[in-house]
Amino acid sequence: MRITVTGASGLIGSKLVERLRSRGDEVTTLSRNPSSPGAVAWQPEREPAPAAALSGRDAVIHLAGENVAQRWSDDAKRRIRESRELGTRNLVAGIEAADPRPSVLISSSAVGYYGPHGNERLDEDTPAGHDFLAEVCVVWEREARQAAGLGLRVATIRTGVVLDQGGGALAKMLPFFKLGVGGPVAGGGQYMPWIHRDDEIGLLLAALDNPGFSGAVNGSAPEPATNRDFSRALGRALHRPAIAPIPAAAIKALYGDMAQIVVDGVRMVPGRAGELGYAFRHPDLDEALRSTLQ
Repeated sequence: MRITVTGASGLIGSKLVERLRSRGDEVTTLSRNPSSPGAVAWQPEREPAPAAALSGRDAVIHLAGENVAQRWSDDAKRRIRESRELGTRNLVAGIEAADPRPSVLISSSAVGYYGPHGNERLDEDTPAGHDFLAEVCVVWEREARQAAGLGLRVATIRTGVVLDQGGGALAKMLPFFKLGVGGPVAGGGQYMPWIHRDDEIGLLLAALDNPGFSGAVNGSAPEPATNRDFSRALGRALHRPAIAPIPAAAIKALYGDMAQIVVDGVRMVPGRAGELGYAFRHPDLDEALRSTLQ
């Protein structure tokens, strides 16, 4: 297949491009600062994606977006939203101008779509929340769905916490847990929908290859863990104690509004992935952490 990927330099994108090329796909990447072979310049918030990088492609995988894991100043919130809303709108504008157009758009989304729900199990039929991240995810998915009007099959993958020691939430936790001063946050009863990096990439590839994937698909392991259970499992994987409680106030003082990602729970489950026949390679948290930390 001929595939165009945005966000190819990110945590998931770089590994995804490796997997695509290893299976024989021809990959073009759209980048703010193109430096690698097959990379094409694009400023997502400022201009339509270049039609030449989309014409004749079989599919587009859209992963680009401002990093959410930062302190949410007003300017950071603006960048987080615009990178997804305007960036996706401009991507679809480029797809519209392409000739011939791709037939598939796989667009990233996030667990933040649902907002906090406590212990309630959430599948893809659960309505959107009303907080900042939920509003961002709603407009993000709305812009991606516009490609359906151009004849594309569109799937949006609502990703949970990706387990990868090279970046993301796990990389931020590791220094504390390695020192034996990690532990449950804000009581630890809130749920964390997690997914091994291999399964996140596996879901993206399944969505690319399987025409049954369309609409929203939750990207998380079959059984989310509470923050307390996740902390204990990480301690076991590192052979370190994981009993030092971290008050919610400390996280909020450190991260501001962004702390809601850690403090508020979301018990998201992958309803449609199972229905569509995706078999998770790492469904068990202890094994997934051991694999990640090898």
